[in-house]
Amino acid sequence: MKTVYLAAPLFREAECDFNRKLRNELISAGFDVFLPQEDSNNIKDNKDRQKIIFNKNLKGIENSDILVAVLDGADVDSGTAWEIGFAFSKGKPVLGLRTDFRTLGIEGTVNLMIERSLVLCSSVSELLNHLKSMQST
Repeated sequence: MKTVYLAAPLFREAECDFNRKLRNELISAGFDVFLPQEDSNNIKDNKDRQKIIFNKNLKGIENSDILVAVLDGADVDSGTAWEIGFAFSKGKPVLGLRTDFRTLGIEGTVNLMIERSLVLCSSVSELLNHLKSMQST
């Protein structure tokens, strides 16, 4: 079973709810999922909290087969952008999900460096179709 690292903003209740819903869709499609908001960011009251979270997320990306990034919003979340770049530098396949219909006009859908680093999907069903084609490779 392939593992997906789900990179996404996680600072608002609606974002966390969407991330959990997407995680459940990925699990139903046959993937293991590393979801930072639940698998690493649950460290409380520790003076090394940031270091621990960073290292868990780094290991999560390194141990994943595929990175899926939620790209909705006026601009891509900075942490998500970093995770995309790191996974891309490791040669991991990266799929981006952007259900937000805003674009950058003639410049593209998201920042050029992000858009050229991944396969861009505009719906959860399109994302799942791409992932299913990657399951056996």
